[in-house]
Amino acid sequence: MNQPRVIVVGNEKGGAGKSTIAVHLATALLHGKASVAVIDLDLRQASTSRFFANRAAWIASNRADLPQPLIRNTSEDGVALALADADTQMTAFAKAYAAAKADAEFVIIDTPGGDTVLSRSAHALADLIVTPMNDSFVDFDMLGHVDPVTLELLKPSLYAETVWQARKERALAGQRQALDWLVLQNRLGGVEARNKRRVDQRLHALAKRIGFRVGPGLRDRVIYRELFPYGLTIADLSTGVRPAQMSLAHVAARQELRALMQATGLGAWTGDELLAAE
Repeated sequence: MNQPRVIVVGNEKGGAGKSTIAVHLATALLHGKASVAVIDLDLRQASTSRFFANRAAWIASNRADLPQPLIRNTSEDGVALALADADTQMTAFAKAYAAAKADAEFVIIDTPGGDTVLSRSAHALADLIVTPMNDSFVDFDMLGHVDPVTLELLKPSLYAETVWQARKERALAGQRQALDWLVLQNRLGGVEARNKRRVDQRLHALAKRIGFRVGPGLRDRVIYRELFPYGLTIADLSTGVRPAQMSLAHVAARQELRALMQATGLGAWTGDELLAAE
């Protein structure tokens, strides 16, 4: 079997929408007939793990014919593992990762909102890093610093250094393919604002300086939160799967997911027959 493609969803800033992006990437790939393994490294919050546990329960209760990923988590008790020493954590992660890459075409790793040994290790394994961020200088500060008077870009920041280190380790390991980094402008509001334009300008300037791509994320829509308790995403909705009432906003959300998959370079796996379904 060919080596799986490893997708790490990361940002050391919490609340940027990492888990939302991770579960949408996973379900879109599943509907594209890909085999997907998921590892949730946010040991305490475990939003992605909870999402797929909800999904399994909803599918069983409704006898729905929906694809599911392979869950390859590091521990049955993430909180206990979070309190363990670094060697124990790394051993658990290595075991989960080995099982994931042996069984799937894609491995999606959701990382916590912080700098941990597990997160850094995951970044070093990535073929693609997907970083969602809100249109806020609070989120931007994890990528780059700006002048407090002029707002001009000064230098890369903490998380940019993490990705740089991952690229360095990848090169030292002899990986021929460069690490691809995509920053998503996530949870955007519907109204154009001066702050959004300022953040956008600095983001594109930083992209040229340190080498990442900028792509569209998912807007702040009720449907994304509404489907979470069921373990479903917009990719799952069809004639037979409608736990929420459909609206024009849902159709727009499908288009957002399609754009997200195209931006990641995974457009061939979008499951367009479902994303376009009414």
